Parts: sequence; structure tokens; C-alpha cells
Amino acid sequence: MAISDDDLARLERCVELARTALDGGDEPFGSLLVDADGRTLFEDHNRVASGDATRHPEFEISRWAAANLAPAERAQATVYTSGEHCPMCSAAHAWVGLGRIVYATSSAQLSQWLAEWGAPAPPVAALPIATVAPGVVAEGPVDKYAEEMKALYEAKFRS
Repeated sequence: MAISDDDLARLERCVELARTALDGGDEPFGSLLVDADGRTLFEDHNRVASGDATRHPEFEISRWAAANLAPAERAQATVYTSGEHCPMCSAAHAWVGLGRIVYATSSAQLSQWLAEWGAPAPPVAALPIATVAPGVVAEGPVDKYAEEMKALYEAKFRS
């Protein structure tokens, strides 16, 4: 499936949420969950500054979906996110049976930028979604967001 104008509009919201996270002192990641009818059901941004490193928005989406949606609704939903899911979030997404993922920037891009800046690598390998959850349809990165997201990441992670 090609990335549509609607997908791009939703990624814009994810980038806004990432900026909100950064402005609040957190890591710049934002995500939303959209149902089959195009309604945004849940949105969040990183909250790891609280000290809980599992407070990624994609993980929160999986928790919310498991508690609030039937399996068929989860399978038809789309998760939009400013950055490709980490392995923890990819696994949670697959375990609860969520549908398609569309992401603005990839884990490979972030890893490259972190290395450029001399920032420490995350404690978990930056595996692509397809490696962790091979049955999940994942689309991205979207070149349009590379520079904007790189600037947000740099503001947080550059040593």
C-alpha cells in the first residue's frame, strides 16, 4: 500500500506530538492509533523522562488497544508514528494484533544520526519492525520528515 495524503497528514500530527514531548523535556517521539473508519482513537508521546523507559507511545497504544478494542478492530487499525517502533514496541504491536504501521523516520536513520553526534546507543538493538514482527505491514521512512525529525532528535540526543 502506498503512503497517501491522509497518511502524511497523520504523520504531521505525530511530528507535532514528538515536538510536544521534546518541549516537555522528553525524547521526541509521537504516535497515534486510527481505526478503519479514519477516526483517531488514541494518541500519545514519549514519557520516558518519568524514569520508566517503557513509556513509549507505541507501547501505550498497544496497551490501550488490548484493553479497548476487539481483535478484529485492532487488526484493521493503523498506527502512525514519528519514529519506527523499537523492538519492544514492535513486539507489543504484534502480540496485540494491531494492523499497519506508518512511520516518518527509521531506526536505521536514528542510529546513524546518534553515531554522527557521538550519542550513546540505546540499550536495545535497533532492529527493523520486519525483523521483530515479520507479519506486520510497516511503511516508511518518509523522506519529507527526515530533516525535521533529525533536528528534534539532535536537540535531545546530541552529546
